[in-house]
Amino acid sequence: MADACVVGVDLGGTNVRAQVFAADGQPATEAVFVPSRAQEGVEATLDALAEVIQLAIGSSGQQAQAVGLAIPGHVDNAVGFVRWSPNFGEEREGILYYWKDVDIRGPLQKRIGPMRVVMGNDANCAALGEYTYGSGEGKANCLVMFTLGTGIGGGVVFGPASLDGDVRGPTVMVGGNKGGAELGHMLIQMGGAVGNSGAYGPLETYCQADAIAERATNMLRRGVPSVLTDMCGGDFSLVRPKMIAEAARQGDGVALQVWEEIGRYLGAGAGVAINAFAPDVVAFGGQVAKAWEFMAPWVVRQARDTAIPSLFSDAKIVQAEQLETAGILGAAALAQAALRS
Repeated sequence: MADACVVGVDLGGTNVRAQVFAADGQPATEAVFVPSRAQEGVEATLDALAEVIQLAIGSSGQQAQAVGLAIPGHVDNAVGFVRWSPNFGEEREGILYYWKDVDIRGPLQKRIGPMRVVMGNDANCAALGEYTYGSGEGKANCLVMFTLGTGIGGGVVFGPASLDGDVRGPTVMVGGNKGGAELGHMLIQMGGAVGNSGAYGPLETYCQADAIAERATNMLRRGVPSVLTDMCGGDFSLVRPKMIAEAARQGDGVALQVWEEIGRYLGAGAGVAINAFAPDVVAFGGQVAKAWEFMAPWVVRQARDTAIPSLFSDAKIVQAEQLETAGILGAAALAQAALRS
C-alpha cells in the first residue's frame, strides 16, 4: 500500500486540478483539470471532483489507492466535512449561500469507488507540498508558508525535531477544531481596514491581490506618473498584481513603491510567525509571490525588525519553489501518509 500511486487534487474557485503521483512524489502523468462549478451547488462540485479524478487515473494508466483533496476553507478531515468555505456554494437570486458543514468524503467515495479519501485546507496542503518537495527539502525543522493570491492563506509544518514527544514525520498544524492555520488573518494593525472575517487590521486586507491593485490605482488616480497608465490603457480597473510586477521590471516608481509597501506588511506577518513558531524556513507562494524579487528586501527587513533576533537569525525567508504545484503535491503527500498509517 505504501508504494501505491495516489491522486493529488487541488480544488479552486474556477478549476479543479488532479494529478497521479508515485510513492516517491514523482508525477505519473500530467495534471488535468475541469471547471470546479464552485457556485452551482455541492452536487455539481462533487461531480467535477469525481470527473477530474477519473480523468487523471485514466490518463496515467495506474491504479490509484488513495485521493488527497486540497480544499479552501475550514476542512475537518476527521469526519470528512468542509465546515466552512466562502468561495463555494450555490447562488440564488444574486446571493451566494456558501458551504457550511458539507459532507465531501462520503458522497465523493460513492462516485469514485473504494479509494481512500483524505482532505485538508488548501494552504495547509501547499505548505506540506513546499515542505516535502520545495524549499523545506523534506527535512526542515519547521516551515511556515504564506500563500499570496485572491486572499492570503497560511500553513505551518513541523518536522520531528521541532516537537517534543513521539513524532515520526512531518506534522501539519491544524489546531483543535481543524481550522488552523489562518495566517492571513493575523492582526497587524489594530483598528485598521476591515477584512473578510469582519476583523479590523488583518494581514490579508493589506496584501491580497485586490488590495495590491488598489494601492497602485489610488496613486494613478492622484496623477502620479507611471507606465501603468499606458499598460492599462487608462482603465485602472484592469490593473492587477501581474501588471504591477511587469511595471516594476521597467523601473516604474509607482510599482516599486507598491511592492515596498506590500513587502513591509508581509514582513511584519513573517516576523510574527517567526516569533510564534520559530521556523527555519518561511516561504511565500501563490501567484502574487512571482513578484518576490521586488518584495523580498522589504519583507526581510521588516521581519528582522519584528522578530526576536535569535529566532530571526535561524529563519530563511524565501520565495516558494513550488509556486504552481504546492497544493496538489501536498494533497498527494496527505494521501501517501494515509496509506502508511
